[in-house]
Amino acid sequence: MNRTACRTASRVALSIAAALAGHATAQPTAADQFPAAATSFLGAELPQMEAAVAARDRDYFEAAMGRTLEFSENWGFKTRANPALARYASCTEAVSDFAIVGLCRLMPKGEVCEPGLAPRFDANLQRCRDLAAKP
Repeated sequence: MNRTACRTASRVALSIAAALAGHATAQPTAADQFPAAATSFLGAELPQMEAAVAARDRDYFEAAMGRTLEFSENWGFKTRANPALARYASCTEAVSDFAIVGLCRLMPKGEVCEPGLAPRFDANLQRCRDLAAKP
């Protein structure tokens, strides 16, 4: 993998992490609706991510980061901004990690691409789906 690709992955990952940690906005709906909203968001993004990985399209990830930031801003995403979401850590982590997981599939030797990232994402996504399915 070339240095430019590695820097791109690192820059996107750091931008996502910093932006998600720094945003605190109003919560639009009840926190108990967050798992359904997160799984809906990821349900729309994951097929696009798969297509971007298959096409080796790095541009998708920049746009996806913007959508992720918008989603996180709408929900007061991090637990300090919206403490009611603390019980849905699997969902917040899945949303935070999905673009990084995709980038790591494109550039597996990137700085942020740790071996446990993809399995952790998959486990968080499944737990979030389970939470969303509860009445």
